[in-house]
Amino acid sequence: GVPHAHCHVPQATALCSTAPWAPSSPLRPPPRHGVWGATETGECVRTGPQSCSFGDVQMFSLAPYVVNVTAVNPLGTASRLLPFLLENVIKPDPPEDLRVSPIPGETKKLLLEWSPPGSWPFPEYFPLKYRIRYARGESSIGPYEQTSYTLTGVRPGTLHHIQVAAKDFTDSGEFSAWSLPASGTPWMEP
Repeated sequence: GVPHAHCHVPQATALCSTAPWAPSSPLRPPPRHGVWGATETGECVRTGPQSCSFGDVQMFSLAPYVVNVTAVNPLGTASRLLPFLLENVIKPDPPEDLRVSPIPGETKKLLLEWSPPGSWPFPEYFPLKYRIRYARGESSIGPYEQTSYTLTGVRPGTLHHIQVAAKDFTDSGEFSAWSLPASGTPWMEP
């Protein structure tokens, strides 16, 4: 058999990896289909024992990209073709520069601010939506379109740890990993 493969696309590079049970399988994606359906063969540069990446990829291609995964062992060789459209597998990098600030006079609120991932191209044209995780990671809220949010109903005088994740606004692909955590305490009476 051949490992199942999956591909993620942060910015204009596709990263493909195989299932972990096939440690010796090389990932070779030639056939790559171009925007107008003309087949080009490209090289997938190895990035690990079960992963590789290739660049110059485009969203909204009319024909899918096709990755050719070949597994080799002493019993022989087997291949599987994996067709995919970039917009279906896109996964942004995590949001950056998360800041948690008290709001003067507000003992049960926190101001959250963050930036889109630096690797995401043209966030003004390809917007992202965001999900927020707090309260020891037990609850998440969202998604929201803005890069700031006023968190209400938080416990006064308590340090809160916050994380944010991003996803393509059109709901394509999947959410990013959670951002690095940031912490803050609501405003307290002087």
